[in-house]
Amino acid sequence: MSKIEVRNIYKVFGAKPERWLAAAQAGMSKEELLAKSGHTLGLRDISLSIEEGSIYVIMGLSGSGKSTLIRHFNRLIEPSAGSILVDGEDVTQLSKRGLEQFRQRKMSMVFQRFGLFPHRTVLDNAAYGLQVQGVAKAERERRATDWLDQVGLAGFAHQYPHQLSGGMQQRVGLARALATDAEILLMDEAFSALDPLIRRDMQDQLLQLQAKLNKTIVFITHDLDEALRLGNRIAILKDGELVQEGTPEDILLSPANAYVQSFLQDVNRSKVLNAAHAANPSRLTLTMRSRPAQVLERMRALDYAYAPVLDGKRLAGVLTRERARDAVDAASRDISAYVDEMASVPAGTNLEDVLGHLLRTDAPLAVTDDNDEFVGMLSRAKVVELVTPPEAPVEEAAEASADADVGATAEATPERAA
Repeated sequence: MSKIEVRNIYKVFGAKPERWLAAAQAGMSKEELLAKSGHTLGLRDISLSIEEGSIYVIMGLSGSGKSTLIRHFNRLIEPSAGSILVDGEDVTQLSKRGLEQFRQRKMSMVFQRFGLFPHRTVLDNAAYGLQVQGVAKAERERRATDWLDQVGLAGFAHQYPHQLSGGMQQRVGLARALATDAEILLMDEAFSALDPLIRRDMQDQLLQLQAKLNKTIVFITHDLDEALRLGNRIAILKDGELVQEGTPEDILLSPANAYVQSFLQDVNRSKVLNAAHAANPSRLTLTMRSRPAQVLERMRALDYAYAPVLDGKRLAGVLTRERARDAVDAASRDISAYVDEMASVPAGTNLEDVLGHLLRTDAPLAVTDDNDEFVGMLSRAKVVELVTPPEAPVEEAAEASADADVGATAEATPERAA
C-alpha cells in the first residue's frame, strides 16, 4: 500500500516561475532555461510511489534535486506544478492550519547538521516536537526520555549539545523526530556529516529501530553504499530528473545509463547481492520415492553428476550418479536409502559469505529459503559473474570464472559433470 504518491512534480526557481513553467514542461533543458530566463529548473516531472513501512532512498549528486524533492513532502518548498498525496490526501492543497497540523503529527524530519537548540538540554531538544504539539511537560519528558534511551543516550538527558559528539547529537535529532510518533520520517543527508565508523553505527541504529517501528522513512543521500544498505527501493536523480528507480538489486544489476553506472564503480557487490541471485533452478529434482533406474537414465541423459533430492518442498539431500547406480544394482524400490547430506545456504546470505564457503569446498551447494524450502543450486560461475565489476574487461572476468570453477563438480549448470 502506497503511503506517499508523488505525481508529476515540477519546480522552477526564480522571480516568475509560472511564466517559464510551460517551457520546462515542454522539455526545455536546464541550461537553456537558465540562459533564457535566469530561472533554475529544480525538478522536472517527478513521479514516485513510496510504500508504507519501507525505507525509500532518494539519491544523486549535489544539485540533482534530491533535497529539493524531500522538502516538497512537507511543503517547506512549494511545487510549481504537480501533487503529493499522503494517505490519499493532497498535501499541496492543505490550508495553513491543516499544513501546520500535518507537520506536527504526520511527518518528522532529521537534518544533516542536527538542527539542535544549543541553549536547550538534550532532554528539552528531544521533547521539542511534543512541546509544539502541546503535550504536558511531564508526559513529553517521559516520552523524550524513553526515546533517548532507545537511541543509546540514557544518562545524557541533562547535557547540552556542545557536550556531545557528532554521532550523539544526531541521535538526539533522531530521538526528537521519533518522539512525536509521526508516521513518516524524512531524513535529509542525516548521516553524511558523521565519521565513517559513526555513520555505520547510525545506519545500524536506524535499521534496528525500523525493524521494531515499521515507519515510512524517506532517506536522502549521495552515497550509493548507504543507499544500497538502507533502502527497500532507490530513486536516482540527475539535474532534477528521475533517471532510475527500483530495488537495490535492480540498480546494481541493471543500471539505466552511464550516470547510474558511475555510482557503481566502487560498490562492493558481494555485500549487496545474495545467494538467491546466484541460484540456478535445477532441471532435475528428485524425491525420496524416485525410482533408481529412471533417475540414473535421466542423469546420464543430462550428463549430471548429481541432483538435489526434495522431501516435499524441503531439501532432503543430494543423490550422486554413483549412488544412483548402487541403488539400481541393489534393486531398491526408491532412492531414499542412497541420499547423502548436502550443504545449503539461506537465500539471503550475501555473496561475500558465499565466496568464503566456496573457497573451503568443491562440494555442491544448495540455496534454501526461510522455510528451508529448495530455491536452486548455487552456480560458482554465476557468483563470479555477479561480484565482478561490470567495467572489468571481458577476458579478465572470464579468467576469474574459469579459475573459480577449477575442481568443481559443475560448471554453468551445477549438476553437470565436469
